[in-house]
Amino acid sequence: MISFGYDYYSTRRDSRFDHKKHLRCCSACSVGKTCYQFLQEKSLQIDKYSFMMYLCYLVYAPLYIAGPIVSFNAFASQLDTPQKKFSLRSVAWYGLRWALSFCLMEMITHWFYYNAFVISGLWKYLSPLEVFIIGYGVLNFMWLKFLLIWRYFRFWSLVGGVEAPENMPKCINNCYNLESFWKNWHASFNKWLVRYMYIPLGGSKKKLLNVWVIFTFVAIWHDLEWKLLSWAWLTCLFFVPELIVKSAVAKFQVNNACGKFILREFGAVSGAITISCLMVANLVGYVIGPSGINWFITRFLQKDGLPVLGGMFTTFYVGTKLMFHIREAFLMRKGRKPYQHICMTHAQFS
Repeated sequence: MISFGYDYYSTRRDSRFDHKKHLRCCSACSVGKTCYQFLQEKSLQIDKYSFMMYLCYLVYAPLYIAGPIVSFNAFASQLDTPQKKFSLRSVAWYGLRWALSFCLMEMITHWFYYNAFVISGLWKYLSPLEVFIIGYGVLNFMWLKFLLIWRYFRFWSLVGGVEAPENMPKCINNCYNLESFWKNWHASFNKWLVRYMYIPLGGSKKKLLNVWVIFTFVAIWHDLEWKLLSWAWLTCLFFVPELIVKSAVAKFQVNNACGKFILREFGAVSGAITISCLMVANLVGYVIGPSGINWFITRFLQKDGLPVLGGMFTTFYVGTKLMFHIREAFLMRKGRKPYQHICMTHAQFS
């Protein structure tokens, strides 16, 4: 309803989307294909905003059951002209990759028992290291579970000629800042929130306030539980300092090797802190709950918990630097300077 109403309102008052600029910058649109953003921002004819079209949008099975979230504009524009961005071979390969991911899930559920420890409450009797391993395992299990659900229904919609956003475009273990993480976890919902909540609420001009409103909405959208609200507010608590630091780094100009080295190390340390905060927020939200916060603080600040914290932070620090190297190699293949990645990572949330 929100998508239909907002898109109709946007069409009536003329969209501010710069189509010419987008065609120049978009790699898909510049070669004659059509990307999802163009479909979403493209204004439709007024007669497309009919009750019958709205009903089709509501009950389209691949998206209605448990699929990615698609805006009304993007859905309606593909009914007359099915997507041509993905060839038959690409769609078939996408389905095969889903089948391989399903086999991986079967292996995990048979041989690893992370969720059993969480549901039974046995985590209370484990060491800090074991709790950390279980929390990390649960997070990866959740990522793979949702990837299977969303990719199955996206595959279904692609077979039917309707392109939907990829909900998990990046592996959970390849994200080292909160904004990058949330852009790549349920990405279609992120696009929906940006279009229908974040921008109407003021966009980047009120970013520090908007994150609290949006994450509270996301928690209630999932379910009205205290542990989900705690997860949302903890995420915001960690998110706000990151936004402030990145805004400051954006104004910081570095032209010498020493400055670049310092900025790189600062980025790795920041990434390790961010991943640690993300782990804590998800431990509270999906493993120990709000009632376990005191237990968590007490256990991890004891003699046997401090080495675990140190080892965890060191692991995330090394992992962040490895992600830097992978990203730089990717940028070099595209002909961009590796150093641009560090600046973009901390200033523009690459």
